[in-house]
Amino acid sequence: MSSTVEGTWRLLQRHGWSWQQPARRAIERDDEAVDLWKKEVWPRVRALRRPAADGSFSRTRPVSR
Repeated sequence: MSSTVEGTWRLLQRHGWSWQQPARRAIERDDEAVDLWKKEVWPRVRALRRPAADGSFSRTRPVSR
């Protein structure tokens, strides 16, 4: 299922929510620490993810072999 921006906006409005965007970046933000995390930590975290396996994850459709 894919959603369009317009469809997402309508869904938010239907539930009484609104789209919000931060007015500015947090003062406490440390851009060097963010860059270091992206370069050093994220690749290790990403490598730990399990590779996609064959089969269906649907509860209604069994895996056919």
